[in-house]
Amino acid sequence: MAPPTNTTASSEDLATDILAALDKSQPLLSSDAFPSATFVDLKAALDRLASREMVRYDTIERQEALLEPEAEQIVANGSHEARVFEALRKAVEGLSVKELEEAIGDKNVVKIGQGKAFKEKWISKTKDGKFTAVADKINDTTQEQIKTVQQTKTHPDPKILADLKKRKLIRTQNIFSFKIHKGPKFALKIPEEATDLTADMIASGAWKTATFKPYNFKALGATQNGGALHPLNKVRQELRNIFFEMGFEEMPTDKFVESGFWNFDALFVPQQHPARDLQDTFYISDPKAADFPRADSPDDTKDYQAYWGNVKAVHQDGKYGSIGYRYPWSGDESLRLVLRTHTTAISANMLHKLAATKGPDGRPLPARYFSIDRVFRNETVDATHLAEFHQVEGVIADYGLTLGGLMEFMEIFFGKMGLHDLQFKPAYNPYTEPSMEIFAYHKGLGKLVEIGNSGMFRAEMLESMGLPKDMRVFGWGLSLERPTMIKYGISNIRELLGHKVDLEFVQGSPAVLLGQE
Repeated sequence: MAPPTNTTASSEDLATDILAALDKSQPLLSSDAFPSATFVDLKAALDRLASREMVRYDTIERQEALLEPEAEQIVANGSHEARVFEALRKAVEGLSVKELEEAIGDKNVVKIGQGKAFKEKWISKTKDGKFTAVADKINDTTQEQIKTVQQTKTHPDPKILADLKKRKLIRTQNIFSFKIHKGPKFALKIPEEATDLTADMIASGAWKTATFKPYNFKALGATQNGGALHPLNKVRQELRNIFFEMGFEEMPTDKFVESGFWNFDALFVPQQHPARDLQDTFYISDPKAADFPRADSPDDTKDYQAYWGNVKAVHQDGKYGSIGYRYPWSGDESLRLVLRTHTTAISANMLHKLAATKGPDGRPLPARYFSIDRVFRNETVDATHLAEFHQVEGVIADYGLTLGGLMEFMEIFFGKMGLHDLQFKPAYNPYTEPSMEIFAYHKGLGKLVEIGNSGMFRAEMLESMGLPKDMRVFGWGLSLERPTMIKYGISNIRELLGHKVDLEFVQGSPAVLLGQE
């Protein structure tokens, strides 16, 4: 039924009609009394009367079955299997598939019907490959079932109804109707109700006899579709607060595209390393190459040519006490553009700039840097991996740092996130030595889980930048997604980031306080 052009006017007229019909008999079924009225109009009229206690009503929900076009054809012409049988019965010597299609005029009917006719043992196949009818007579059960649905909008056997729906012969829809009763203030005329007490009513005394519309204190306000922070942003801000509290400076991470020099070579990652393969890294096709490393501000007076030479020497021949990787290092490979695979590329750039600073003693000043931003890996997407994720990274540069100091600092840092009783496992990273994987006990999972990676940057990497020999640098990192998934109880990363994210989950996710249950 087409929707009414004026819902307010329709509901007002319908409300009067409901009162008149209810005066004659009750209870009243809306499906019988007002079969042409829409659900919207009926509901509006009933709510208007119910708010004045003139009626009360119950909502009745039932499921109704409707025929699909294919089922309507079956009602008119018989089921597919019955039509196949009838065509073969008329052809005494049998028919080939092609002849059967010509006789019926519908390939789809033949395709479906012959299978079901074989199953019912109505037809068989002769030695010469033709189909022939073998039953004397048949009962077209499918047509009878569909006719029952057509007449009653349902079927007494739920299994048959489910089978017809599975075969896409019927569809179901929910039908709502109302059982209406007289209310305590039932009347044939709807009284006028005042919504406000006005000065004129007080002056004239009309308020004494006026009927006021009661306040509905249970009514919900209009939904406020305000913005909401994504759970990743909530956890990110908590981590930023931890870093700021511990005296860290946030690094600029607005460069998603890096050269191979900063992303790999400056970090002592050899050019033959598997991480640089196409199956692990996204390379940029246009432009293919970056400019030679250069200053990005007038204040930057570093000698990038010398730094380039130092990096080449460390890789190719060894330098600063390292024997290097001893392979022919390629400048062209170093200038290939990539989507950064880690934010450590930014850390390398910041440490290179740190080498140019001078404190009161003429040496570079100690520093604490952190970053939280997006990185990209050519990963196969599954429940725990995406082609892009967010890396949390911290770097501390100071004099006299030791591995024990790094482990103690990790206890403090992760303790602020609510992770205690850490365990450390030796690991390998091209740019840190020694390196450690960090584990913590997860109460929910009941086992140790890896929460990050850490290490002390290699001397040949730091001295190439111009940092003094006695300056040491801690580095550690973790993903932003893992603590977020743990905190919000998410098992599939695709439900946290990407096109499958539930917006209601984003809007309803609570604030997060790391370190608190």
